[in-house]
Amino acid sequence: MKQLTLEALLTAGAERNLRDANPWWRGERQYDVATIKRWAYAPVLKGLLRGLAPITVLRGPRQVGKTTLLNQVTDELLNQGVDPRRIFRVQFDDIPDLRKLQAPILDLAAWYADNVVGQSFHASAREQHGPVYLLLDEVQNLSDWATQLKHLVDLQPVRAIVTGSSALRIEAGRDSLAGRVSTIEIGPLLLREISEMRGAPSIAPFLPYNGLGSLKQKAFWHELRSFGETHRATRNLAFTAFSEMGAYPLAHKQLDSTWEEVSAQLVETVVRRAIQHDLRIGERGRRRDETLLEEVFKLACRYAGQSPGQALYLDEVRRALDANIGWQRILTYLKFLDATLLVRLIEPLELRLKRKKGAVKLVLCDHALRAAWLQERVPLDPVALQAAPHLAVLAGHIAESAAGQFFKSIINLQLSHFPERGAEPEVDYVLTVGDQRIPVEIKYQRRIDHADTRGLRAFIEKSVYNAPFGILVTQGDAQASDDPRIVSLPLSSLLLMR
Repeated sequence: MKQLTLEALLTAGAERNLRDANPWWRGERQYDVATIKRWAYAPVLKGLLRGLAPITVLRGPRQVGKTTLLNQVTDELLNQGVDPRRIFRVQFDDIPDLRKLQAPILDLAAWYADNVVGQSFHASAREQHGPVYLLLDEVQNLSDWATQLKHLVDLQPVRAIVTGSSALRIEAGRDSLAGRVSTIEIGPLLLREISEMRGAPSIAPFLPYNGLGSLKQKAFWHELRSFGETHRATRNLAFTAFSEMGAYPLAHKQLDSTWEEVSAQLVETVVRRAIQHDLRIGERGRRRDETLLEEVFKLACRYAGQSPGQALYLDEVRRALDANIGWQRILTYLKFLDATLLVRLIEPLELRLKRKKGAVKLVLCDHALRAAWLQERVPLDPVALQAAPHLAVLAGHIAESAAGQFFKSIINLQLSHFPERGAEPEVDYVLTVGDQRIPVEIKYQRRIDHADTRGLRAFIEKSVYNAPFGILVTQGDAQASDDPRIVSLPLSSLLLMR
């Protein structure tokens, strides 16, 4: 890539774009800042203002509200009386030529100090009694962004928020920022956020932020079940909306939006944007096979909530593309999709320091992506599903994917699945908190009998797994097991945990 100078870019119009992205420098406020704040707003704001680390990384798939959150944080800084000149926001996707600079973050910081702050960051901090705030949106496509930011925060009174939609590139940068960064991952809307966006009273999260210890207590899960029943009416309305439209904010921002409109937006701004923009160009400018990326994503959608083996991938891909594609290449592309956070790969449980054989389980960040990409809607709402009994098995797999995405979104929670091993039956998920394991089985069906809990019971009964109880996730509120070691609760109540 040909290197440019900042002066050349500014002359070409980049300065106008930078100033337009920071209207508060000229005494203006942002227009139409969203009033409903997602769960990540409070920890991101706290991290920026007084977190132990000077850099807060906010990562998540496209269109989940990262930019909206930056707008809200900026608005709050101004409400708190922060000098507008101390806030500098750059949306790197809006000025792609910035990537052609050798050190864009350092160059922009120098330009900002000279032309907006009007003095060095140190002098400003002494006068203003505080640092400058950098809000860097979609930074992952910059080469060496982490090295530049490390240099900046080590030598200057600067605090920063960095957002990105590529876990792979953000994580690679984070590794070089040890001790200087805290990471927050945000996905599509939580169930209680869907409820609030649709005008219902807000529901407080049941699980405290960073409160994993509670999961080890069986009483916590019983109380969660009761919490869901207490909020049954609001919960059911939100779950119906989730079933019909998924959990992306764009699906709930305007309540008169049709599924056709939402579906087209998801395909265009989420899936194709990830495949054609975030993943198409690899290391050293090498172009990846867009057709293969689309086919692998299609398989991830088709087999969401399942653990297909190598033979299935090879057969499906070779038949679809009429090409001799190898397993390692398919696996590499699966990992690329995992890096966009659209697909999550859940590994089989490892025990006794020995990896057990088993395929990864495929989990989608939102079942609406599957419906949009495959043009196949499958309801999760029990009432709607009762009217379409032929979709029951498929709905079970999608419910398993939804539960997996939810568990994956819990910060610092270790998640795996337990494939069938000899005489030991499969368990859908295993949560690990410290040295304790919690097996979880998804039985998304109207009737559940004793045989449906065989996997949970077998896992609990092996003392080596240290699993004193298990969780059975169902369709409805009715008690689904009389085994005192098993707590049953509906998927809709599970999704109210956060």
